[in-house]
Amino acid sequence: MTTNDSDSAPKPPAKDPWDLPDVSGLTVGVLGGTGPQGRGLAYRFARAGQKVIIGSRAADRARTAADELGHGVEGADNAECARRSDVVIVAVPWEGHAKTLESLRGELAGKLVIDCVNPLGFDKKGAYALKPEEGSAAEQAAALLPESRVTAAFHHLSAVLLQDEAIEEIDTDVLVLGEARADTDLVQALAGRIPGMRGIFAGRLRNAHQVESLVANLISVNRRYKAHAGLRTTDV
Repeated sequence: MTTNDSDSAPKPPAKDPWDLPDVSGLTVGVLGGTGPQGRGLAYRFARAGQKVIIGSRAADRARTAADELGHGVEGADNAECARRSDVVIVAVPWEGHAKTLESLRGELAGKLVIDCVNPLGFDKKGAYALKPEEGSAAEQAAALLPESRVTAAFHHLSAVLLQDEAIEEIDTDVLVLGEARADTDLVQALAGRIPGMRGIFAGRLRNAHQVESLVANLISVNRRYKAHAGLRTTDV
């Protein structure tokens, strides 16, 4: 084949960005599943029919929370939660982020990890963004978990709305970041399992800081307007 023949060969059609995988059979683990955000995500995924295991430092506490959530949710200590799950959401407090992930490096090896932690500080002026040495919580997770596939998503969701059983749909988009399309497609598909929610690819992990930081702005919005604000991406 000549160079000209190669250059003129038709290119394969672009992949449809909404052609997402079936993730209904995956087990979702939630580290920090007894906290407000983790508990809310666990509830929504379980309500949508996903198998869910919530993790905590104390297994008894996780099992109690799981019983309260119902919908077949199971509780376990963090290590067992990580081992038994196909996909693991990290929803622990920022202060314990590094220590938790360091302790679970072996259990999380080979797993798809979704970091939704927002490094924030608070003072009398309100919430403000912190910038970790690695650049973001997600990049810190990637550095601490070299054998895991780290993505970032679910940062801008209201824990109050997630846990409200009277709310049928969560009207929001989820910005998804990661290094491999197969991984971000899977996270987008998981987001779409929750009625009203949509996953949107938003770049690589190096762009995670501004996504995490935006939560400080949403907290200000919520305080001023007595709301539970989320995000919608236009023209997509």
